[in-house]
Amino acid sequence: MLLAIDVGNTQTVLGVYDGKRLLHQWRIATMKHHTSDELRVKLKPLFDSEGIVARCIDGAALASVVPCLTDAWRAAIRHMIGVSAVVCSAETAAGLFEADYPNPREIGADRVADAVAARSRFGSPVVVVDFGTATNIEVIDVRGCFIGGVIAPGIETSAQALFSHATKLGAIDLVDPHAAIGRNTEQAMQAGIVYGEVDRVDGLVRRIFRQLGYEAPVVATGGLATRVAKESGTITAIMPDLTLEGLRLVYETQADSPAELQTESQTRA
Repeated sequence: MLLAIDVGNTQTVLGVYDGKRLLHQWRIATMKHHTSDELRVKLKPLFDSEGIVARCIDGAALASVVPCLTDAWRAAIRHMIGVSAVVCSAETAAGLFEADYPNPREIGADRVADAVAARSRFGSPVVVVDFGTATNIEVIDVRGCFIGGVIAPGIETSAQALFSHATKLGAIDLVDPHAAIGRNTEQAMQAGIVYGEVDRVDGLVRRIFRQLGYEAPVVATGGLATRVAKESGTITAIMPDLTLEGLRLVYETQADSPAELQTESQTRA
């Protein structure tokens, strides 16, 4: 079995695969101060809840956008499971991830994993919209190359900024208000935040299509994908587990590589 971990700025998503099948998935808060021991304490009850024995996990793949947690998770995995995690990057994804980009090493691990999974599932070209702390858009062109994209504040990030700066506007549920004209303060805020995110994404995707000179499938992922994507006019598919799937594919490629190459690439990552 494979443990795949996607460490985001706000939430960490973990999944256990049996071959190509995702058996279990959990979403926990990301705490940037956690040590490897604390991460092991968080991981054990998740395994226990599904009857998973840690030593039955024979591989691990990690994507992290929180540098201070990357080594902590690697140590936690090594001590609890007894394996060295494959750390996702443009380098470790070589063969699955091609980039026409000035500095591929700066591309976030989550963006790499998203691009790998989207290209595998939908072919090329393809566009990924990842709704998380940031709303990321990844563009894979007709050649199959990652050529860049968009990074914008996520829907909850934008909402929290509004709540914290506008003293008379309290936190609300970010759900579809079913009307663009809000009939009370809560509906007005929902229309502005939810529909504003939908129209921002649709507008950016259409600009991307114009720059490319052609259209492409658009797949949504991330914790807020299902909440926003259903209102979109450009998103064609929703895959909440896209990042984990990309990690699985990267791990399988690394597992087929000579051991010395795995060690070298993981050290550099």
